[in-house]
Amino acid sequence: QVYLEESGGGLVQAGDSLRLSCAASGRPIRGVAMAWFRQAPGKEREYVIGIRWSGAYTWPADPVEGRFTISKDNAENTVYLQMNNLKPEDTAVYYCAARTEPFGPLDRGYDSWGQGTQVTVSS
Repeated sequence: QVYLEESGGGLVQAGDSLRLSCAASGRPIRGVAMAWFRQAPGKEREYVIGIRWSGAYTWPADPVEGRFTISKDNAENTVYLQMNNLKPEDTAVYYCAARTEPFGPLDRGYDSWGQGTQVTVSS
């Protein structure tokens, strides 16, 4: 079981940048695939971006490609989501997720979730 805690959310203006952190505990994330999801009001939770257990491969969803990046710091047992050129449509609660199965598609199969952190982008 991996325990996850997100931080770094807030209120920003369109075009700003923000970095979210996801601190993991319970086991090392070195061999764990991880991802960020988000859920906007009235919408289903959607995949944002994921990273392989090795950290060598990431896969962003189309709406965030070129703007968002994900990285792992195995020494700190933390995953980061760097969000640049934020848009009002990025407003959502952002969730960190971990998957003990290291292989397979990065947009599904996660078995540990954080509580979420709110990101609000004003126009």
